[in-house]
Amino acid sequence: MNAYEFTEKLRELYPDSLRAPWDNDGLMVSCGAATEIFRVLVALDATESAVNYAAENGFDVILTHHPLVFHKLPAVTPEDNVQRKVVYSILNGVSVISLHTRLDAGDGGVNDCLACALGLSDVSKFGDAESPEIGRVGLLPEPMTAKDFALYVKEKLGCAALRASSLGDEVIKKVAVLGGSGGDFAAAAKAAGADVLVTGEASYNEMLDAAENGIPVVAAGHYETEVTVLPRLAELARGIAGAEVEIYKHTPVEVI
Repeated sequence: MNAYEFTEKLRELYPDSLRAPWDNDGLMVSCGAATEIFRVLVALDATESAVNYAAENGFDVILTHHPLVFHKLPAVTPEDNVQRKVVYSILNGVSVISLHTRLDAGDGGVNDCLACALGLSDVSKFGDAESPEIGRVGLLPEPMTAKDFALYVKEKLGCAALRASSLGDEVIKKVAVLGGSGGDFAAAAKAAGADVLVTGEASYNEMLDAAENGIPVVAAGHYETEVTVLPRLAELARGIAGAEVEIYKHTPVEVI
């Protein structure tokens, strides 16, 4: 199987209809139809360290959540970091495939994995008019206060720190989750009946407005809320491509 065939198989599971209109994902870099897939490196981002690691260790494909190429490239030169990674990948025979909002919305993707990590049950989908099925909402194993819930999230996701808005003694039973940048989905989470929204990051104003509208937001970190999907990507690479797979866990953003 080559990278084109692998991409098409992934599209069958996560069709283009799940992609947000503003998104860019899919086959980012191809080394040609003659290049077969034997080894796949799974990562959240195609960082320079991930690309270098793949090239140095004989990987044929990097499979990521975040797109390597998000905006149109005005040129391809080694002076820009994205363009440089594209050049280096091609020169070293490494194709790059990225699944982004399709993996957020699709079954078994980012938000299902996040809901599972938090132990939610009776999980259903929620979203907005643009992405109606992107988030998940479900019930906690047992009710807890908002403050205790924030500590619960910190423990379950292994967060060094997190940000939370308006956490008091109110009881949390139903939780909405949306990995990554989901602060603008607070109103949709409330409409879905959630007592709180867990996301990766949200702006100060988003968190303030959400709290005043009756739904606190827990911002647990972009990486921390999405890294739980990497085993799912590894499962896809093994099951579809029959490849040897390694998970590359590394974030360039640290909490000090």
